[in-house]
Amino acid sequence: MPLSPPSSAVHIKNATPGFLSTPGRTPTSVTMHPVALFSILDHYLRRTDAQPRVIGTLLGTRSDTGEIDVRSSFAVLHSETDEQVAVDMEYHQTMYELHHKVNPKEVIVGWYSTGSNLNTYSALIQNFYSQETAPHQAIHIAVNTGVENGEPAGVKAYVSSPVGVSPKPENAVFVPIPCELRFKETERSGLDLLLQASSSSQSSTHPSTDLDVLETSIQSVSEMLDRVLTYVRSVLSGEVKGDPAVGRYLMDTLGSSSEDLENGGFHTSLQDSLMVSYLANLVRAQAEVSARLALTTAP
Repeated sequence: MPLSPPSSAVHIKNATPGFLSTPGRTPTSVTMHPVALFSILDHYLRRTDAQPRVIGTLLGTRSDTGEIDVRSSFAVLHSETDEQVAVDMEYHQTMYELHHKVNPKEVIVGWYSTGSNLNTYSALIQNFYSQETAPHQAIHIAVNTGVENGEPAGVKAYVSSPVGVSPKPENAVFVPIPCELRFKETERSGLDLLLQASSSSQSSTHPSTDLDVLETSIQSVSEMLDRVLTYVRSVLSGEVKGDPAVGRYLMDTLGSSSEDLENGGFHTSLQDSLMVSYLANLVRAQAEVSARLALTTAP
């Protein structure tokens, strides 16, 4: 990757050279899934001692409202020194084409790096990914692993904005945007297994059986019910002021909304349940009577 004569930094180029000065809709928020985060952490653990940080490509979907959903990522080979930075763009394109065959709905939404250092090289890489995601703006995810002194572990999301009258790729400011980690219900079992391994004295753990999962779920539901009962009793006793939003949420969770209560739907559902229970008991009683009559009439 050649260096420009007047600069000590490498200018990353792709099929559409030039600085992207007219970005599309600015991303408003970023949602990151555990698979993408674990892939970044695994890349960081496999780095060489000479690498101060690692970078890679973020894949996901974007909505019309500017929300970015980061679902996966893959590592990109790069080298970084005091004089220059080099990124293997051919490797990046090959990996994206392979991934696109498996997940055609996921597109390039930006890039990631480890650490909290945002410098001129970060602006150059951001410009390259902005051309990859054109006409949309590229996002940058900075994952701090917590190994730096005084820097807590965490994930931050940024978008770039050009600086100066005649913007250049290396002249950009990174603006933070809201970022949250979210997992689906299908990912909960894997996260619970990892959490169990982190809190265990052993370095490994085994998947739980169906009975263990059922027991854990029942205990979790029981603890949540205890917290709800404690809150309701505190409200009834006057110790805590009741929150209408919490009350409506509890109604919806327990299967009876305010509209059902007003329209008598809850009472109707209760009567139906009582009727089914009554019929079941009546059938059971008739079966017992028939069995006793058969015994008395037997020769």
